[in-house]
Amino acid sequence: MCSMCLCASLYIFLYKIYFMLQEWLSRTTLLIGDEGVKKLKNAHVLICGMGGVGSWAAEFICRAGVGEISIVDHDIVKHSNINRQLPAMSSTLGLPKTDIIAARLKDINPELKLNVFNMFLRDDATKNLIMQLKPDFIIDAIDTLSPKVFLVHFAVTNNFKIVSSLGAGGKLDPSKIRISDISESEICRLAYYMRKKLRRLGVSDGFKVVFSTEVVKDETIILVEDESNKKSTVGTISFIPAIFGGFCASVVINDLIS
Repeated sequence: MCSMCLCASLYIFLYKIYFMLQEWLSRTTLLIGDEGVKKLKNAHVLICGMGGVGSWAAEFICRAGVGEISIVDHDIVKHSNINRQLPAMSSTLGLPKTDIIAARLKDINPELKLNVFNMFLRDDATKNLIMQLKPDFIIDAIDTLSPKVFLVHFAVTNNFKIVSSLGAGGKLDPSKIRISDISESEICRLAYYMRKKLRRLGVSDGFKVVFSTEVVKDETIILVEDESNKKSTVGTISFIPAIFGGFCASVVINDLIS
């Protein structure tokens, strides 16, 4: 084969690969246009927590075409995660959640720029990571109160956009899930504690939260004391955390394309 024919064949091959990589976003482009897709491709989203909410949020953010994603979690998959968390399966028990989600996201979009941090976010670690990455938007899907408050406070006071997922446990009715400014949240116990602690730190509003107005029944909660410093465990169902993750992703995507 002559060199000209070889170059032409290579060009056609590369064009087909490029087209195939872009085609997966054709339905997204139809909805938000080329400019919207371009904005998402140039955006960077940090997702803290790869549990029931964060793992699904990461999936939705990736499938929307966001070009750079950073994921953070220190935990491994446990049996109790299987009922609701994306990385949790019989075959992944004992493996780091970040590793499983990372492989999945790269399989969805091989061109994705992905930063993976298998670490516990708290205090200086939180500050350093955010200032290192400087993301366009942060999703807080942490389920422990102290590091959650610290993350939100640092983000808000340093002008980073953030959406925080509040209590998804003990809920069964998706019609009662809401998005609002933290100052307008109600009913949710976690929202109450977040508002209380943040007010002491000088933050009363200025960021969105996803929460539910459904009242949690006392019988769905048991008191515990484990290595993650949680004081209680709340019953969960498969679909509610995923919907919370979808709501968080919607806040991010709609902001990025606006």
